[in-house]
Amino acid sequence: MKLLSAATIVLLSASGALAQEAGGFGPKLGQDEVAPPASKASMGELLSKGYEIKAAVPNGGMFVVFLQKDQSAYACEMKSLTTSQCGALN
Repeated sequence: MKLLSAATIVLLSASGALAQEAGGFGPKLGQDEVAPPASKASMGELLSKGYEIKAAVPNGGMFVVFLQKDQSAYACEMKSLTTSQCGALN
C-alpha cells in the first residue's frame, strides 16, 4: 500500500511540474502536436524515442519505472534487465 501511495505522489508531482513548464495543456501556438507512440512499448523503444526516466520504484522483485517526454508518460514494469513491459498513462 505504501508503494502505491509513493507511486501516486511521484506521478502527480511530475504531471504538475510538466503543466507548469508547458504553461497548460496542449501545444503552444506555432508548435506541432506530438503524437505519442503506441499505447504499449518496451522501455528500450521509448528511450530511443527520447523519453526520459523520471522515477523508479521497487515493487517486490521488480521495478516500476516512470518515463516522460513532453506531455506523454509511460509506466514500465521491469522484470529483468532485458525484459520490460510499458503502458501509456495518458
